[in-house]
Amino acid sequence: MANNLRSFVIGTAGHIDHGKTTLVRALTGVDADRLPEEKRRGITIDLGFASCELQAPDGSPLRISFVDVPGHSHFIRNMLAGAGCVPAVMLVVAANEGIMPQTVEHLAICELLGISRGFTVITKADTVNASQLHDVTSAIEAYLQGTPLGQGNASVLPASATTGEGLEAVRAELTKLAMREHLEASDASLRMPLDRSFVMKGFGTVVTGTLLSGTIHEGQTLQLEPGGRVVRVRGLQTYGRPEQSAQPGSRVAVNLSGVDAADVRRGQTVVSPNTLSAVDTIDAEVRLLPGSPALKHRAKVHFHAFTSETMASGFLYGYETMQPGTVRLMRIKLAEKIVLVPGDRFVLRQPSPAGTIGGGCVLDAHPEPRQRKAVTLSWLDQLKTSSAVGQIERRVARRGTSGITLYSLSAETGWTMDAIRSRVGPALQSGSLLLVSGDLLLSREASLEAAEAILTRLKSGRAARPSELRGQTALCAEVFNLALNLLLCERRVQLADEMVSVYGAGGQPLNAEAERLAKVAQAYEASGLAAPSVLELAQRFNLKETDMRSLVTVLQRNKTIVRMGSDELFIHSAALGQLAALLTTLRGVLMDVARFKQLTGLSRKYAIPLLEYLDRQRITRKQGDQRLIL
Repeated sequence: MANNLRSFVIGTAGHIDHGKTTLVRALTGVDADRLPEEKRRGITIDLGFASCELQAPDGSPLRISFVDVPGHSHFIRNMLAGAGCVPAVMLVVAANEGIMPQTVEHLAICELLGISRGFTVITKADTVNASQLHDVTSAIEAYLQGTPLGQGNASVLPASATTGEGLEAVRAELTKLAMREHLEASDASLRMPLDRSFVMKGFGTVVTGTLLSGTIHEGQTLQLEPGGRVVRVRGLQTYGRPEQSAQPGSRVAVNLSGVDAADVRRGQTVVSPNTLSAVDTIDAEVRLLPGSPALKHRAKVHFHAFTSETMASGFLYGYETMQPGTVRLMRIKLAEKIVLVPGDRFVLRQPSPAGTIGGGCVLDAHPEPRQRKAVTLSWLDQLKTSSAVGQIERRVARRGTSGITLYSLSAETGWTMDAIRSRVGPALQSGSLLLVSGDLLLSREASLEAAEAILTRLKSGRAARPSELRGQTALCAEVFNLALNLLLCERRVQLADEMVSVYGAGGQPLNAEAERLAKVAQAYEASGLAAPSVLELAQRFNLKETDMRSLVTVLQRNKTIVRMGSDELFIHSAALGQLAALLTTLRGVLMDVARFKQLTGLSRKYAIPLLEYLDRQRITRKQGDQRLIL
């Protein structure tokens, strides 16, 4: 089946008239020049596409797809649109000319975009004698030293599209390169930058692009960004063949309903609904090429990322002019919105005289607009060297007492919800992050800050109702309840007659009820998931059952404890949070009661009510005798 093909996308690069399109035609049998003007002038103006099928060493089919780019300096914007989405490059240098200006610029662009895999083909080998071919090969190899195409296993191969000389060696190199390219399961959300849009008779709107991440299925609902236009997939083709689904790393043509081709343009991106959105401000690490002009604070530049292009203003952290060959942190404000996530690469070009001056990597696509520059600079420096879990912790911490939802964190990082839940798990288990109300993430420091805000309001000595206190602290309900419960458990405040007050001067309780309330809360917290019944607690504290139920009602109202479905079993919210954190690491697993008991160390008396609670909270879903962890 075509869908089982190993596929690989590679872009061409090189100076005008060095034979890129001719070489692609010799390898695939397809003329990538499709425009009448291209055929009339004999040069590539826009992006061209072609593919061929080779054979892997194990005999399985291997599909190679070429993105052919123009070499003329006037069409560098089209070259950038093609190079922005390819994982590897085939650099083409003519034997009769050697390294030329666009060879240099194209190679620099590939480096700035982080394209480190590929090889070089010396075309028109039949136009020079053996001595000249040896000399130009040596010169090219010398020039490539210090670049990704001059290291490791990168080859320099002479070939002629006219005579066929060396084409088998080129095909063998393409096969080797494709076999080394392992597309691992990606944590990235679905994203396909568009490079073409047209109308196909009988089908309607068709868009094409390279699927960077995620999977597209026939019948799927997608979203066009920027704009938020919702569309539906009517049909799919990969490499000219109809498919039910398309995998990351493939060249894809998607037949869309819900939008006219005239309303779709190169530079837009197809994403899953309510995941990624286009942004107009980023923080990035920028490298200026040696030999380029210095870059001033607030300089205007052309910004190129994937298939997008827009004008932008660069705001240098530190304000001092950026010198050639240096690396600096910069805030970039885009004239038009583009879908960008951390780790994306881009290229900067100066408007006049036109030329590539540098590029860089996105660090933050959702920078805090009102944060002091010194704080942002320090945060970015720390973010660059942080692990995936560390990056999440830093992104949550900077939101302070407002916190951030899992969905917002997914949009901010570009990671899927599954990846977010998996990476949040260790931080929840360590206690550095807290999951509030199942969706809101808060740092431990922010929870303490919220608690101090409540305590500060109460230190005037006047008791206050919880609703009044929440309005004074400007905390959201979830964070306020969490902070108030923390203060109650630590006996720093008390709740009596629906009024909150400081626990007492000098640490002495203001009344016996507050002390009993704190002790009961501590008992629930200490018992974890195996909580005692209300009657057992009444006996332990030598209280009437009716008095104990009054205390339990207060704790339940404050969300310190949660009822499991009966009036006898209540569990501390902290224990439930730890259980939810544990289950996030097992998302997608099917689990029966016996395995849940083994996982938690609980008896059936506790396991069944807990599982029913998890079902109600949509943390698990019952499927027959098992539960699917969501």
